[in-house]
Amino acid sequence: MVAWNKGKRVGQKKAFKLEDIWRIRIRLELEERLFELALFNLAIDSKLRSCDLRNLKVQDVSRSGCVMSRTIVKQQKTHQEVHFEITPKTQQTLSQWIIKNALSPTDFLFPSPCREGQPISYHYYTTLVNKWVTDIGLDKTQYGTHSLRRTKASLIYAKTKNLRAIQLLLGHAKLESTIEYLGVEIEDALRISESCET
Repeated sequence: MVAWNKGKRVGQKKAFKLEDIWRIRIRLELEERLFELALFNLAIDSKLRSCDLRNLKVQDVSRSGCVMSRTIVKQQKTHQEVHFEITPKTQQTLSQWIIKNALSPTDFLFPSPCREGQPISYHYYTTLVNKWVTDIGLDKTQYGTHSLRRTKASLIYAKTKNLRAIQLLLGHAKLESTIEYLGVEIEDALRISESCET
């Protein structure tokens, strides 16, 4: 019997670095892949789990035809509300996506290309993420859909070291969950160790 995880990387997936984000974003812009660009940008901004991101409706991010700069979504996993910002670049991309596809407020923001009235599937989302990763020469076993959720949180932590802010942004109930999620203690310990010459 072959183990389900044979040949697969198990454990936490890496967060994207800032240069990775820009390489993916520029590639999607140049290739005019608006759907993917809107999805990628919002995944980074929102820090939502894939189930919450995929099930967003237009009305969750847009009011009276304008994409909001901030919004609140109730998480499926925890049933807690989580706040997130939508940066101007993401607002612009989402606005273009909504207008181009004449999406109504009750439509899924990222509708399935195969199943009418349904959001994109997890499998479809995973396929897109794998493509983005391999397109810029990264190892797809090191990254996944959760990498998008972790990315901005990791960048914020690196800049501010404010765990409480990240806890709120990710919607974690316990600070310990945020610490474990970011791998903070391990990363800090390794950084200290690397800075000490022997």
